[in-house]
Amino acid sequence: MTNPYVPILVLMGLAAVLALGGVAASAVIGPKRYNRAKLDAYECGIEPTPLATGGGRLPIKYYLVAMTFIVFDVEVVFLYPWAVDFTVLAGFGLAATLAFLGLITVPFVYEWRRGGFDWV
Repeated sequence: MTNPYVPILVLMGLAAVLALGGVAASAVIGPKRYNRAKLDAYECGIEPTPLATGGGRLPIKYYLVAMTFIVFDVEVVFLYPWAVDFTVLAGFGLAATLAFLGLITVPFVYEWRRGGFDWV
């Protein structure tokens, strides 16, 4: 009788070999044409500028978009239980879901009023 952990260890070893092999292959096979744009720090598509001497204000649009993604990800995660078993939850589940959607509308409206959805 074999040890029941042997297949798991073999699978972990195979995964490690494939992961390290992929990294090694990309280092050997990958293109090595470096230029100024590739060596620059990536700043989300915005040209990096020095900060103002007095501290200055930073645009918050990037953070508002990130907040939107977080809000909607949380919304989807909390709606899963209701979507999976809505027959058992019935009226209580519907009321709780409507209350949650009402509460989740607050940050959405906040971001909308702050101009987070203006892509100009």
